[in-house]
Amino acid sequence: QVQLVESGGGLVQAGGSLRLSCAASERTFRKYAMGWFRQAPGKEREFVAAISWSGGNRYYADSVMGRFTISRDNTKNTMYLRMNSLKPEDTGIYSCAANEDKATLAKNQYEYDYWGPGTQVTVLS
Repeated sequence: QVQLVESGGGLVQAGGSLRLSCAASERTFRKYAMGWFRQAPGKEREFVAAISWSGGNRYYADSVMGRFTISRDNTKNTMYLRMNSLKPEDTGIYSCAANEDKATLAKNQYEYDYWGPGTQVTVLS
């Protein structure tokens, strides 16, 4: 069972940038497709981006397309989310998740098997 830990969240002005990291506990990290989700106060958790096990395929929510970039380094057991041109509506708790079906870029949170505790991102207007 893989354990995930996010880092890199914080407070930023609108228009600014952050890079989130998701560190996995085991070398079998490459077995998993990975995703980022976020949850704003009082709202449902929503899909942000997903990446295949090799990093060759990526999928983004429309709301972040062109501003966010998902990537991974399997040699470091780590996934990243580069967030540019941040907006106040990007505020929320960002969580990474692992999907044992490494071939699937899932938008549905229920298709993911393991989750990190999350990191807070706050974008000030």
